[in-house]
Amino acid sequence: MNNNSKKLVTIFTTSHRHQIHIIKVLLAEKNIECFVVDENLDTIIGTTIIEGYKLKVDTLDFLRANQIVEKFKASEK
Repeated sequence: MNNNSKKLVTIFTTSHRHQIHIIKVLLAEKNIECFVVDENLDTIIGTTIIEGYKLKVDTLDFLRANQIVEKFKASEK
């Protein structure tokens, strides 16, 4: 991640924790730093169905990360 940018954008949202972790690994393999928002929401209110887990990346990594996420989504169909 380029230190010149600090703006994060949501690249993937799901209510399935395992999907978030799979994509995190795929992004890490390409040296793309990512952050999970609301990862502990289910332990606080008991569900993530309303909002879901959000995976965020730096705006500078968005295009590369989006390609990885789209490939993952296609493989899940």
